[in-house]
Amino acid sequence: MMDDKDKTPVDTQVQVEDSPLDTPLNPTAALAPAPGISLKEKFTRGYTFKVLVLAALLLLLLIPLGMLQTLVRDRSRTAQRAEADIMEAWGKQLEAAGPVMVIPGIRTEENRRKEEGKETIEISEKPFNLVITPEKLDIKADFTTEIRRRGIFSVPLFYGDFALSGTFNPRRAMAECAANERLLLEQAELVIALSSQKGIRKITEQSWNGQELFFRPGSRSLYLLDNNGGKGELPGAGIYALLPPVTPEETPFRIGISIQGGQAVQVVPVGQDTHLEIAADWGSPSFQGAFLPVQSTITDSSFAAQWNVSYLSRDIPLFWKQSDFSPGYRGSLFGVSFFRAIDTYALNTRAVKYAILFLIVPFFTLFLLEIFTKRPIHPVPYILSGIANIIFYLLLLSISEQFSFYGAYTIAAASVTALLTLYSRSLLPSWSKSWYMGLVLLISYILLYAVLNAESYALLIGSIGAFIVTALVMFLTRKLDWYGSGTTEHQ
Repeated sequence: MMDDKDKTPVDTQVQVEDSPLDTPLNPTAALAPAPGISLKEKFTRGYTFKVLVLAALLLLLLIPLGMLQTLVRDRSRTAQRAEADIMEAWGKQLEAAGPVMVIPGIRTEENRRKEEGKETIEISEKPFNLVITPEKLDIKADFTTEIRRRGIFSVPLFYGDFALSGTFNPRRAMAECAANERLLLEQAELVIALSSQKGIRKITEQSWNGQELFFRPGSRSLYLLDNNGGKGELPGAGIYALLPPVTPEETPFRIGISIQGGQAVQVVPVGQDTHLEIAADWGSPSFQGAFLPVQSTITDSSFAAQWNVSYLSRDIPLFWKQSDFSPGYRGSLFGVSFFRAIDTYALNTRAVKYAILFLIVPFFTLFLLEIFTKRPIHPVPYILSGIANIIFYLLLLSISEQFSFYGAYTIAAASVTALLTLYSRSLLPSWSKSWYMGLVLLISYILLYAVLNAESYALLIGSIGAFIVTALVMFLTRKLDWYGSGTTEHQ
């Protein structure tokens, strides 16, 4: 039997033997090398080795990050295909060029040949078209918009009246025909080139100098919207009508088309003076193309815009002779796009571009908390925190397809911030340290939100944020003993 005096050393010995179980909580034992260990062990226990491990983990996480970027692109392409399917059935983007007057002509040519001292004359006739643009062209478009959906994808569509009016004065063009050129004035046609035949609902007005016209489908090989002269992907869509015998006098016209389409309305300014007015119940128009409006009014639910384009400001001739090649003038298109103020996939794509920063920031936050709390953290929690930040973008993409983007952003950011804050509490000794993780993530997500909302200043905001983070890390680690010799001073 042992008396009480003998039991005391035994209890003390047990306590001493239990102390190594607490060594993971001691940075001197876990991160700083003990005297007499090898150089290899000294290196692997130092901060430098830990940073290298974290860098390797970051590189490893680039694999799922790349898969996420591919997923965003695939979903964007899927949405574009769904929109294209809806547009194919409804009518494509409305692009119009015209009307123009097309007068067939015949050019007589003489070819002289000498054979065996005799001269022979061969007379040939070659057809051509004299294309004449309007002296004055007024276009008015008044549309009603709606959103059509296919599954979770949607596209803005429109329908309404597309009215063209103005005057033709072919006197100068007819006067400049050569002596060997003869115009077939009784076969003249009025042609309007369109991007799609499907969008035409009906012709509501068709007047030429007070006489009614009859329009037929087709552009009569006049590819005003195709710069490849009919050899490109765009078909020769449009409408044409046979005109009464043309005279070299000024002639008025009025054409009304009930039409439908989607996403955008653009026209080619073929008139010597072109005036365009577009109005629609759409609050976020995007004016695009070769010319901007001279006047516009935009409200939360509608817009109205006007353009005035002179022939001196574009490269379209007032008239030309067409033989085999038909010139195209797509470069002169202008008009409006029914822009959606929040483009979900564009914002997701921009957000993913900054994902690597959202992997680095949590890693460094955990690393600094590991140092200042004197509690080592295994590489696995680093990997899990990185995966959680990648899942943020997956949540953002999937939820934003069902709800508004910024609502999805709030849900995803709050979920990941709460998750990593609670997870940090399990890794760190107290809430007084673990809440720093939530604060860092909150600031990071606010910064990303600002970048996404300020596209023009995204680079400036991002670069300033990166500078501040780098400076803060440099300040906090300025006295860190990267070799792990145990002489680190913390403040």
